[in-house]
Amino acid sequence: MEEKKILVLGVGNILLRDEGVGVRVVEKLQAEYDFSPNVELMDGGTLGLRLMEPISEADVLIVADAVKNGEPPGTVYRLPAEMLAKRVAFKNSLHQLNLVETLMLTEILGNSPGVAVVIGVEPADISPWGVELTDIVQERVSEMCARVLEEVEKAGGSYVPKGRPVV
Repeated sequence: MEEKKILVLGVGNILLRDEGVGVRVVEKLQAEYDFSPNVELMDGGTLGLRLMEPISEADVLIVADAVKNGEPPGTVYRLPAEMLAKRVAFKNSLHQLNLVETLMLTEILGNSPGVAVVIGVEPADISPWGVELTDIVQERVSEMCARVLEEVEKAGGSYVPKGRPVV
């Protein structure tokens, strides 16, 4: 049986404070862990439709992102990707809208990942021109990383702390 190709995609605009949390999660994972060859980590930033090819090539998509869901800031979510469309219906973020459109297009073209989930956190501040995460969201980055790692394992990927051989 062939290993599933797993794409961990961090999205968001790092210039809009908590909006960039998905990118920060991927940066932390890249800095602290080595992954099995079937796992790719990618900073998707605000690339939107340009992410169509890597998403289409994945069997499993794990997205790390800020998600406005009406809960207190810092609330961490695990959402099936199809729920993301409902969360951004009011266009609270252009990158999320582009991500939703990209996922829909890959599905229409018959190239969507078999499994897609979003590990998200409720942002506290997405005001322009700040690169630091708010304290409450920064405190949740490790929890988001742990949840992403759980998803990687569930999908058949593996990881080890940097410096150890990947099994």
